[in-house]
Amino acid sequence: MNYNARLVALVLSILIALASILFLVVFLQEDLQNTLIVGISVFIISFGLIFFTLEKLIFREIYDLNLVVEKMKKKDFKLAKKLHKSGSLSPIKKLNDEIHEYASSKQDEIESLKKLELYRREFLADVSHELKTPLFSAQGFLHTLLDGAMEDEKVRDKFLKKAAKSLDSLNTLIEDLLTLSKMEAGVLKMNREHFDICELGKMIFDDLEPLAKEKNINFKFQCSIEAKNFVFADRVRIRHVLNNLLENAIKYGNKGGYVVINCRHLEDGNMQISVEDNGRGIPKEHLDRIFERFYRVDKSRARVKGGSGIGLAIVKQIMDDHQTEISVKSKVKKGTIFKFILPLGKSHLALTEEEREDRLMLQDIE
Repeated sequence: MNYNARLVALVLSILIALASILFLVVFLQEDLQNTLIVGISVFIISFGLIFFTLEKLIFREIYDLNLVVEKMKKKDFKLAKKLHKSGSLSPIKKLNDEIHEYASSKQDEIESLKKLELYRREFLADVSHELKTPLFSAQGFLHTLLDGAMEDEKVRDKFLKKAAKSLDSLNTLIEDLLTLSKMEAGVLKMNREHFDICELGKMIFDDLEPLAKEKNINFKFQCSIEAKNFVFADRVRIRHVLNNLLENAIKYGNKGGYVVINCRHLEDGNMQISVEDNGRGIPKEHLDRIFERFYRVDKSRARVKGGSGIGLAIVKQIMDDHQTEISVKSKVKKGTIFKFILPLGKSHLALTEEEREDRLMLQDIE
């Protein structure tokens, strides 16, 4: 391309110089010496300007575009980002930028598709494994009974209970998958209402108390001293969220540990709800993936503890449907804390200014 720019500049400069000489001789009738000096000067100036224009503003951009096109033909879009030049004076800069932007977006699209393909393969492998485990377990118990163990009443009852438990796990998994699919498709709508989040938490604590007693885990509340801690959300879905977070905190918590629900009123008219434990924690490299379907930090231990493997995926989808996010912080051997925000309910918003000041004074005293 550099050779073409020089050649074009040389030809155009010669033509301009000859035209200038011809004009001076024919129309102005200048002497030959002055005419040659002017012609040479015009040639040098013309060559410099034309070469700069062609090389810096046109041919170089075209050269870059050709490289990009060659890479695009080979389905390699990475070079496009490296070739992009900001602040160019080229008249074809806009076209160049658009092509670079297109190539860059294609590269991002390819990377996204690769991630989705990897996620699809992992999901198919995980869901096949999750479905196969309880199914094969129930199948084994039933075949054992059919092969002759049916006559022993104790063995029969024991194996039938285990088979029923495996099928219940399979049914739970399928129901969770269907629920998550319907939520992602927007089929299940949120039925928002005003309810006391702390009261709901206490009800869930009561339901999980037998499980907590097995590990001697203490429940704690750190709710605001407001008379009521009302939020505006789907009560059934938020119950599912709290139940999942509290159950996980108990399952993966340390014996003699604690689980805390904290409800804190924010100045922007929302409430922050957190669930905290002092369990074994989650390694940092797993935190970005714990809300994926079937993703388990410790698959061997998770298998023993049970669960469908998509509880946190449903939790995240519920938060998305409430137009809010759930965050997680964790330190190994220190504990884990999940946080999410919900809008305050009418009961709190209806308080008078005097009542608010009285409660703030009580908070300061406490």
